[in-house]
Amino acid sequence: MNGLIISPLAGAEDEVEVVERKGLGHPDTVCDALTETLSRNLCREYRRRFGEILHHNVDKALLCGGRAAAAFGGGHVIAPIDIYLAGRAVSEVGRETVSVREIAVEGSRAWFKANLHALDADRDVRIQVVIHPGSQDLQTLFSGRGVLRANDTSFGVAHAPLTPLEQLVLGAEKRINGRDRNREHTAWGEDVKVMGVRCGTSVNRTVACAMIGRYLPDVDAYWAEKAAVAEIARKLAAEHGFADCDVGVNQADDVASGSVYLTVTGTSAEAGDDGQVGRGNRVNGLITPCQPMSLEAAAGKNPVTHIGKIYNIVAQDIARALVSSMADIAKAQCLVMSRIGTPVTSPAVIHIKLAMRDGPLTAQVKTRVAELAAHRIARIPTLIDEFVAGSVDVF
Repeated sequence: MNGLIISPLAGAEDEVEVVERKGLGHPDTVCDALTETLSRNLCREYRRRFGEILHHNVDKALLCGGRAAAAFGGGHVIAPIDIYLAGRAVSEVGRETVSVREIAVEGSRAWFKANLHALDADRDVRIQVVIHPGSQDLQTLFSGRGVLRANDTSFGVAHAPLTPLEQLVLGAEKRINGRDRNREHTAWGEDVKVMGVRCGTSVNRTVACAMIGRYLPDVDAYWAEKAAVAEIARKLAAEHGFADCDVGVNQADDVASGSVYLTVTGTSAEAGDDGQVGRGNRVNGLITPCQPMSLEAAAGKNPVTHIGKIYNIVAQDIARALVSSMADIAKAQCLVMSRIGTPVTSPAVIHIKLAMRDGPLTAQVKTRVAELAAHRIARIPTLIDEFVAGSVDVF
């Protein structure tokens, strides 16, 4: 395969590791979710009406926090959350128009109703749509019949497997937000953030979980729910081999003054915490500054030609496949880089770094790695349907 470089990866574990995950209701994650929802809905509408996905990149969103008066047993929103959705999308084909604004607003409200159980999507949120047609040169690249051409000179990067701490941080947020919200711990908001830090063998985690006032009659009930979050976090830590992991929940709570993390809607976005696409989780669901990590905002980019989305998923696919299918590979890192205007299935560079379990990185191993990478690159066009179906996580 042209442009493929395979080299050794040092297998030693870093002394310090930091891992973060921003949960479903975090303002940054909300922005990612709304833009990716919009891209999927546009893809479906384009296909339904015109038989193909048309050019769009709706990967720009800003959440401006509102104002709220939280209280035990109630509380209310004073000023709604403002959402600004921006980007580029085809809105006219011949004499036919595509209601991009309507698709954006309806899709966003539907997402809020499905995912934030204490937020009133019709009252607590204002949605502004600022989306215009894209430039002619990018539309031309996008519409090349039969050949999917990279819209940019960019790259994707990934590593595998996830470290034990990465697995723990990812699992903790998913466990807390994976409950039946209508019956189990209704006081827990979806704005959950987990930070894990390992220094040598010492591990500690900080969990932030927005609590919802209407489901808590008093401060004693708040402390009970906070203790329940901590208990789940500790049990999960033990399951992942961190029995002595220190866990702190809602660390800014002040017992003396009675100041606690109380909300009306279950997200800090209600009271001044702002959000933006690309400031949250990478495509593996985590923020991992001690690992190779792209700064791309994958959410909202088109799934046909946008390298910032496609190659991050492909790099992750290759790295995961290497460690899961080849027992002699302990760790893998993968970087895939494009050149604008070239086929997305012909990367300019693929750099794979491998840490072997035993023995050197042999020519035989390199041959098998090259074959696997070539296979994964060749299946890029099949990813389009997976993106549109929402079966590929991008945050």
